[in-house]
Amino acid sequence: MTAVSRHFWTVDISNGDSSPEHLSLQSVPRVLAAQVVVIALTLLTTAAGASDSGSPTTLPDAPSAVVALRSHLLVADLSKTQPPPSGAASPDESTSPPEAHSIFHRAVQDQKDIYTAPFHRRNLKWDLLFLAATGGLIAGDRYISRAVNPDHATLSQDISNVGLYSMAASVGVLFLSSLKTQDVHARETGFLSAEAFANTGLVLSFTQLAAGRERPTEGTGNGRFWQNNALGSSFPSAHSSFTWTMASVVAHEYPKPWVRWLVYGTATAVSVTRVTGLKHFSSDVEVGGVFGYLIGQHIFNAHCAPDLSPSCHSSRLSAKAVEK
Repeated sequence: MTAVSRHFWTVDISNGDSSPEHLSLQSVPRVLAAQVVVIALTLLTTAAGASDSGSPTTLPDAPSAVVALRSHLLVADLSKTQPPPSGAASPDESTSPPEAHSIFHRAVQDQKDIYTAPFHRRNLKWDLLFLAATGGLIAGDRYISRAVNPDHATLSQDISNVGLYSMAASVGVLFLSSLKTQDVHARETGFLSAEAFANTGLVLSFTQLAAGRERPTEGTGNGRFWQNNALGSSFPSAHSSFTWTMASVVAHEYPKPWVRWLVYGTATAVSVTRVTGLKHFSSDVEVGGVFGYLIGQHIFNAHCAPDLSPSCHSSRLSAKAVEK
């Protein structure tokens, strides 16, 4: 889903002011009447053309009229064959999800951009800051985990589950409703959220397999790495990653303050309660949240339609400025 922004590591539900783009019930009679008029005019024109074809003689057009007509047709042909301006999306590209045969190639390109983004020169300072923060949290993980009251662990786990599932359900309902209302903005939000979710899942799986970290209630409780090299290990947090990646897409699609407070507040609550629920260490949710947010931002910047969200236009302009 056009000039694609690859600015992955730079940190920046329905819009309350936006309404679905669909015909209201009051406008249906007028549309039907217009269709009837168009059909009637078409029939009359066809009949007139048929009657004129039987006339014995017709006067030739004046030379100036012929030249004007040919010039007009030439301009029309050139406008049809001329490619759209660079960075402009065609209507079909802007409002419709990609075809099935292009999804795989798009996913491969996204994964390539995600894994190569940290090695871009402009991102090195953010890499160092991220590594320093993560290292500090890993050093303090055992102390933070042991300070958590285990009596409220079950409640915290329930809150984190509700936060993740409600976020996923909201995005799913938004996409399904768009199929009925023909709201292209909601459809893009649901589709890009699903793309971000899938890309996050791939990154998350590789990282969990490589890290193999024990959870706070496993082993010695110190969060040792390379002990549980399997899907579902502690580092990073899947709940945090998935919630933040969907929140990132929704907040970029609908850049209203109340939307951002709602989705980012939910993602923060999920991250915190994974720690207080003794399911993850603090560094697990920090890395998961950063991964999720940045992957969601990348998917939005790479595939959003500029005519749907003001964040898409501004993000692409900033990306072009960075490239220059």
